[in-house]
Amino acid sequence: MIRCIAVDDETPALDILEDNISKIPFLQLVKKCKNAYVALEVLQQEPIDLLFLDIEMPGINGLSLLKSLSNRPMVIFITAYRKYAIEGFDLDVLDYLVKPVPFGRFLKAANKALEYQGFKQKESSPPPNFPDYLFIHSEYQLTKVFIHEIAYIEGLGNYIKIFLVGSSRPILSKSSMKAIEEKLPEGKYARVHKSFIVMIDKISSIRNESLKIKDTEIPVSRFYRDNFLKGINEKNIKRE
Repeated sequence: MIRCIAVDDETPALDILEDNISKIPFLQLVKKCKNAYVALEVLQQEPIDLLFLDIEMPGINGLSLLKSLSNRPMVIFITAYRKYAIEGFDLDVLDYLVKPVPFGRFLKAANKALEYQGFKQKESSPPPNFPDYLFIHSEYQLTKVFIHEIAYIEGLGNYIKIFLVGSSRPILSKSSMKAIEEKLPEGKYARVHKSFIVMIDKISSIRNESLKIKDTEIPVSRFYRDNFLKGINEKNIKRE
């Protein structure tokens, strides 16, 4: 579903937009806006995917509104004037429709938005079916280790120790820290020291030069600290 708003200072034009939008199943009209000020208020309060935007309006026109947005949704200009087309496409709008707009042409523009939304979602999605476990070579066999059970990993030269939640005995494997790091899912772990990788959701608290996973204190080196703190900045972790 594409959440959209219609922005036009003319009531008949807004009514036509509302009617066209209602005929397209994947469009959801959140609000009709008579000017850019109302549109800005909606954009600050609601998640909006698409703007159907007039250009010549009193106060802030459509071009100025678009230029003022730091986080822009998709935009389709609908205007009575062809003269803004080049400037509109310079602002990376999806389409530029000149009134009166036949429904077939409106539908074509809406389909562009649907295709673009699908492309962006696919681009930002993690790889499908990322395994939630690893097979670790240890003690002359392959041991299945579930990623959610890993608390932290310690590097010891050419070996690593994998510490599991609820187990006092780590798994010892011949591997480098780089090799094991490449097998862990992005966003789930953090390298905090040349000899330590921690699973972010297992961290209990953080100090300037160390962190705790339950009662185990793990060093945080100066080299990794800034990137580590930046990465967990928005996560709900207590800093002491």
